[in-house]
Amino acid sequence: MDQDEIVTAVKDGADRAIATEWRPILCDIVRALVRGDYALSGCGRHVRLRTPDVAEHMQTYIAGYGATLVDLPEETWSTSIAQWSGAHWNVFVDLWTAEEGRSDMILDLRVFEGEPGFQFEVHLVYVP
Repeated sequence: MDQDEIVTAVKDGADRAIATEWRPILCDIVRALVRGDYALSGCGRHVRLRTPDVAEHMQTYIAGYGATLVDLPEETWSTSIAQWSGAHWNVFVDLWTAEEGRSDMILDLRVFEGEPGFQFEVHLVYVP
């Protein structure tokens, strides 16, 4: 896929590239995790945790992984996916570390259509 290609959110149930419009917000979420803001307090009203304990689970999991989480490089978008489920998109973002490059960890979240714009609900960071 060309780096300048615009990717839109598709509602067909297939694994798709992550919508271009969502990428800056996903980068903000990962940047917050890199800074240790597991509650994602600096990400705005359009980003929320599935439940309050998700912050603690992400902190524990990332610390236990044993590598240093880094901001998302452009290469992330060639392997990360979104899939329409009928009510929202399931989104799986490949995470990167300083030691490994692309790691085994993913960021699992849901994207909902809302007012105004899309809403992002973070579920967890884990190794599938």
